[in-house]
Amino acid sequence: MSEEQPTGTGETGGTTRKRTAAKSAPAKKAAAARKAPAAKSTTQKTPAAKSAAKKATKKATTKKATAKKPAPKKAAATKAPEQPPTATPERRTPERRTTAEAPTTPAGRPSRRSIGAAARHSAGRRPDRPAYDAATSPLRVVPDPPEAPEQNTATPALRPGDFEGLVNLLIEALRKAGSMVGIEGEDLEQRIAAALAFVRRRLTGDYEIDDFGFDPEFTEKVWLPILRPLYKRWFRVEVRGVENIPDDGPALVVANHSGTLPVDGLMTQVAIHDEHPRHRHVRMLGADLVFESPLIGEFSRKAGTTLASNPDIERLFAQRELVAVFPEGFKGVGKPFAERYKLQRFGRGGFVAAALRAEVPIIPCSIVGAEEIFPMIGNLKGLARLLGFPYFPITPLFPLFGLAGLIPLPSKWIIEFGEPIATDSYGAAAADDPMLVFDLTDQVRETIQQSLYSLLLQRRSVFF
Repeated sequence: MSEEQPTGTGETGGTTRKRTAAKSAPAKKAAAARKAPAAKSTTQKTPAAKSAAKKATKKATTKKATAKKPAPKKAAATKAPEQPPTATPERRTPERRTTAEAPTTPAGRPSRRSIGAAARHSAGRRPDRPAYDAATSPLRVVPDPPEAPEQNTATPALRPGDFEGLVNLLIEALRKAGSMVGIEGEDLEQRIAAALAFVRRRLTGDYEIDDFGFDPEFTEKVWLPILRPLYKRWFRVEVRGVENIPDDGPALVVANHSGTLPVDGLMTQVAIHDEHPRHRHVRMLGADLVFESPLIGEFSRKAGTTLASNPDIERLFAQRELVAVFPEGFKGVGKPFAERYKLQRFGRGGFVAAALRAEVPIIPCSIVGAEEIFPMIGNLKGLARLLGFPYFPITPLFPLFGLAGLIPLPSKWIIEFGEPIATDSYGAAAADDPMLVFDLTDQVRETIQQSLYSLLLQRRSVFF
């Protein structure tokens, strides 16, 4: 028995310690496992952070009833034990706060702490203000700000300075135009002054017209100047027998009609005004189609054209006017080029009856050169009826060349006024005699026809 026990004390103590250590090893591991989460949480948050988080949680709880939106709750102080990874998507967790923070407030509303700090800061900077004294510091009346002017969308009227500048520019333009055509000096200044006076009268309405719409000033200042370049330079009109037109008193000019377009009437008007010593205005008689045209009718009335009717002719004779008529009408102006200078029928002789009733002389007029300005080689009658025209001409240039075909050819013109045929010897009652009216009508027609033949023999060329 003594042989089995250990013989030394050192051996016995070491064996005992080994057994005790072996028995306490499982217990130490369990204690270490229990303390591990606590140690981790202790390393993550300090006691001060824990207390701050608890205070913030309490304050958020008390403000929950009054706040519009509840403040987010603080995260738990202790960390839950780690869980094994799962297949759920990874979520981004907010960072944990390590210091005490003020609870968040609803959007647009400052916290109580920031309001108090701002009040204390402004109170510390505000100086003491003395009491108000009315004697030393009287009240001042601040006037109301001036009202903004209303925006006027209407077009502003020209100021006097602007109008004067506009007139000066117009005068300079007229001077340059006059110098380009060879008009300078006093003649140019007089023409500019006359033009400005004409514009002023037109704007103010200070001009006269008669019962038929004739405007003498418009005719002399606008209408005839437009026609003169054609009269003098393009057609080079030669006038004969203008002395057969009386200086005053009524008279009836009867002329042949030709040219596809009634340009012969315009040239006759310029010839009588410019070549006659008294510069008489002739009153043309036109068909209904002339006055039915929207623009041509207005200009024709202002230039002195009147409707071809016996009542109007008699009224013009009563006013001692010079009247011109083209008895052939559309049959003469629209005849083909192959029948040029062959007079058509002169109607029923209504112009002769009017002249007999008013006892005025009849002046035959022959016009050579108008037949060649638009040689009519065809007539589209169907298109003319569709458009309401008496004819639709086809010339060598129209409608092949479009609007360029409306430029007249520069033929040489001759206008001859024959000797007057007196009617006062027949008396006013002769107008009711149809045989006398027919004889006088035929006499006038034959006189004009023979004059045309004579002028054609005297003309050297169509264009010279």
